[in-house]
Amino acid sequence: MDWNFADVWDVVASRVPDAPALVHGPDAVAWSVFESRAAGLASTLLAAGLQHQDKVAQYLPNCPAYLEAVYGCFKAGLVPVNTNYRYSDDEIVALWDNADVAAVVFDPSYAPLVERVRTRVPRVKLWVSAEDEPAWSSVPRLDPAWGRSGDDLWLVYTGGTTGAPKGVMWRQDDLVRVLNGRAAVPLPLDASSVDAVGPLIDGPGPVALIASPLMHAAASVRAFPVLSSGGSVVTLTGSGFDVVELLDTVAARRVEQLAIVGDAFAAPIVAALDAEPDRWDISSLRTISSSGALFSETVVRGLLRHNDALTVIDVVGASEAMGVAFATWTAAGDRAAFVPSPDTRVLPDGRLARRGNIPLGYYKDPDRSAATFPIIDGERWSVPGDYASVEPDGTIRLLGRGTTSINTAGEKVWPEEVEGVIKSLAGVVDVAVVGVPDARFGERVVAVVVGDVTESAVIAHVKARIAHYKAPRHVLFVDDLERRENGKLDHGLWKSRATDRFGNSSA
Repeated sequence: MDWNFADVWDVVASRVPDAPALVHGPDAVAWSVFESRAAGLASTLLAAGLQHQDKVAQYLPNCPAYLEAVYGCFKAGLVPVNTNYRYSDDEIVALWDNADVAAVVFDPSYAPLVERVRTRVPRVKLWVSAEDEPAWSSVPRLDPAWGRSGDDLWLVYTGGTTGAPKGVMWRQDDLVRVLNGRAAVPLPLDASSVDAVGPLIDGPGPVALIASPLMHAAASVRAFPVLSSGGSVVTLTGSGFDVVELLDTVAARRVEQLAIVGDAFAAPIVAALDAEPDRWDISSLRTISSSGALFSETVVRGLLRHNDALTVIDVVGASEAMGVAFATWTAAGDRAAFVPSPDTRVLPDGRLARRGNIPLGYYKDPDRSAATFPIIDGERWSVPGDYASVEPDGTIRLLGRGTTSINTAGEKVWPEEVEGVIKSLAGVVDVAVVGVPDARFGERVVAVVVGDVTESAVIAHVKARIAHYKAPRHVLFVDDLERRENGKLDHGLWKSRATDRFGNSSA
């Protein structure tokens, strides 16, 4: 059979109706309410004339309505479309126009932008506020006339590293299968009916705190398998990352799984725990995972120092290729290496690729689809642009993205590799590595560092561990790297600032 999330979640709701499905601050939404509100929204969308696989934008922060809207779309055979709430009017209009959005579910706090852009997106038939209770009212179980299918899409827009946002088209069946390994209660993928899920859900599932914005794929794909396991998805109430709220929530809600984005989230957690080691009880935590940005070893060791029962998991992937490789850290283990999934390989040119359950391509963009999802030796692969090398033991060494690589005197330098080395230096809080123009060598390596260290110490530390040409020629010290809300670096921003400072300096 082909799998559809709404079918699975309907079964879960029937098995644990009173258990919490969504938790936001002091509020908890039971599975029965989650299901009925999703059904109410599905009914409202269909009553407005939306047709099979029409697109519905989620213009929402982290809140129960976000996942309720996704569930409602899946119920009605419609396509959820994530929307970055940091975007400007023009960026929102361009995204919704590209996605052919037919309805928008929005947070009331975003109403001013909604009013400004209404006339610019004439294809939108319906605007639903998260506080418009009639639109979410309970209805009998709803099954659309066209039914549901594993071919129904989840459309996730990703900014990538260059160009306009691209809509990655995931079949739900492919997404269910690729995420199944992350589920506390794995689905019986070879079952002939979704009814096989029922006996597996014999009580409430895991409590998982998703700390990054659900509008990003890395957060949503952590939430989906939690729900499929009958668990509860916990979200934070603040508009930005608040380490105190996070740790308060972990302790109060007895969170078992924590999903964050690399050191941007993990380093403040370690700092808070170091400063007040007796303030928070984090003994309930069993796993901390990161996707979208990598951990440094010093930060991982700090997490494990505060809970030696933890497993810390670094996930390599992208919106276009999930679960490419994993590094698993434990208190008793040595430095973790990245182990590729069975469907991952490193191509001859060094690019990481994944086959099997991968997206169909980019929405309305056949040229970029062909470039990212090529046919190799008769098989279709996803090749998002990450580079790696294969170690003798079969593990992989991550090098970085082709678009951020630095060419200095003909040698290629991968920023992520150098960043990882610099992060291991005591006193370094955060780092970005970029290239600036150089008349003789083409580019010079520059490190942008947050921390209490000296330029000479950074350069010497790198030269002692990797090839000297990879070491920065200059270090720019800043108070904050201004990471995006998803924890990712804007290498282009720091390349521009470093160029302003060092681009015309003598080598």
